[in-house]
Amino acid sequence: MLHYKTYKLDDPEAPWVVFVHGAGGSSSIWFLQIKEFIKHFNVLLVDLRGHGKSKGMAAPKEVRHYEFEDITRDILEVLDSLQIQKAHFIGISLGTILIRNLSEIAPERVTSMIMGGAIIRLNIRAKVLVALGNMFKSVVPFIWLYSFFAWIIMPSERHKKSRLLFVHEAKKVAQKEFMRWFTLTYKVTPLLKYFEEKDTAIPTLYLMGEEDHMFLPAVRYIITKHTNSWLEVIRNSGHVCNVDQPKEFNTRAILFLKKHSTPDSSEKIVQLIAC
Repeated sequence: MLHYKTYKLDDPEAPWVVFVHGAGGSSSIWFLQIKEFIKHFNVLLVDLRGHGKSKGMAAPKEVRHYEFEDITRDILEVLDSLQIQKAHFIGISLGTILIRNLSEIAPERVTSMIMGGAIIRLNIRAKVLVALGNMFKSVVPFIWLYSFFAWIIMPSERHKKSRLLFVHEAKKVAQKEFMRWFTLTYKVTPLLKYFEEKDTAIPTLYLMGEEDHMFLPAVRYIITKHTNSWLEVIRNSGHVCNVDQPKEFNTRAILFLKKHSTPDSSEKIVQLIAC
């Protein structure tokens, strides 16, 4: 099972918030969120397989690639072990794809979703990067590729802290493990297309940096198609907006979660009938 860490409030009714990091990162990227969120919510941090302290979950050598469903079900396994029936989910970068996938596999487990630096569609630049990565992944050390990608996605001096944090965490991932994750790029485009075409009733907030030029345009488009989604753009921020502007990220995310932590009228009616 994935390595995880929890912070629980004394309040038995306190809702859960699950944080999901991106590829190459770890749960440590949420260090600027924990202090504020544990004032209001129970918090669950997970390290995805092969990342952070979940290195023991790295696949055997004969396994050459992963499936998005397998990685998503790793998260559900942790929820089951902790008997968390329903939770809010917050993701960053590729973690947003996993959360959206989880909302398809087990929508009854998701109260709301906050997508930071959401990957909704790969533009031409992103597709070129993926193609280059697949071309050179066998001959170039993965950390060189990762560092190059991080610089392309987060080029500004203002993004330096985020960029260095992600590269630092990526160095802890084994070469073979990184390659298994990189093969997911072959399957991400059809999955993203499916997500774009299928609306979800789950309240979703997109928190995007105004300088996230690779992914922000697609999010601006998708909220015009999906009825229960909202976009808030954080100024002076790039792709990893929870690190670039943590105060803004925390304030907006907590406000959204509190708004959607109260059962709606239909749920209250069901509860009254049950009583």
